[in-house]
Amino acid sequence: PKIDGKIVVDPSLSLGARQEVAALQVLLDRAGASPGVVDGRFGSNVDKALAAYNEITGSNLRSTDVVGIQAALEQSGGDAFASYNITPEDAAGPYVASVPEDYGQKAQLDRLSYTSVTEALAERFHMDENYLKALNPEANFNRPGTIIKVANFGRLVAEPVARIIADKGKKQVRAYDASGKLIAAYPATIGSADTPSPTGTHAVSRVALDPNYTYNPNINFKQGENNKILTIPPGPNGPVGSVWIALDKPTYGIHGTPDPSKIGKTESHGCVRLTNWDARELAKIVSPGVTVEFID
Repeated sequence: PKIDGKIVVDPSLSLGARQEVAALQVLLDRAGASPGVVDGRFGSNVDKALAAYNEITGSNLRSTDVVGIQAALEQSGGDAFASYNITPEDAAGPYVASVPEDYGQKAQLDRLSYTSVTEALAERFHMDENYLKALNPEANFNRPGTIIKVANFGRLVAEPVARIIADKGKKQVRAYDASGKLIAAYPATIGSADTPSPTGTHAVSRVALDPNYTYNPNINFKQGENNKILTIPPGPNGPVGSVWIALDKPTYGIHGTPDPSKIGKTESHGCVRLTNWDARELAKIVSPGVTVEFID
């Protein structure tokens, strides 16, 4: 809800969220060990990201080591949070009023854009949208010039990927360089009981940024009452988010999501789902021919 142009945040949104946990999440993200959304909450995504962080950096950091976390933050780019000035472009969008659940209705739109400034900025800074609002309770996100606090996640991973493991049990995608060193790890939603992901080893066949999505109920799953093939327009709120990394097994790929806070916690239609920002990072360091091994 809004009062006098300000977004009013339900206090329960920030309940259980702790800034020291968010600081740890930012530290992990900086090293290429993605915790998914920065939301100030402990959970399985943080646990597996911390294990990946220790492997990537050769550290033995514990989630309770506040002094060690602070020291690592200072060495890797400074404070976990930074100030950001909302621009006229941020406020202008363009945004869509809402994104329909029904694929037939999605197909009638020109683009599945963000629905608000807060959704767009939360994705840009790798944050849970509600946590972004809770961190900035007095902010008018729709007014250019408003200064807000955001996650200071640092640089993206830039080293080329030679091999990927999609770990169904851990709900994690791990990327390795040519020497076998872990360089990035992402929480992932990998298949479901009804629509399982592939088995064995496959290869990346192509990478598409900002893709549209072809819905074919004869090949994939059936959504609602939609019985016909549909072309769903591109956009971050599309079924595959803002990235499609196709595998050599037809209809399967690694892709983004319109619901980043659910990554690693829900099921997918057989594919490998990452947050949009993690999928974009991976898309820039992967190339056709890179192997993707699915393990249980």
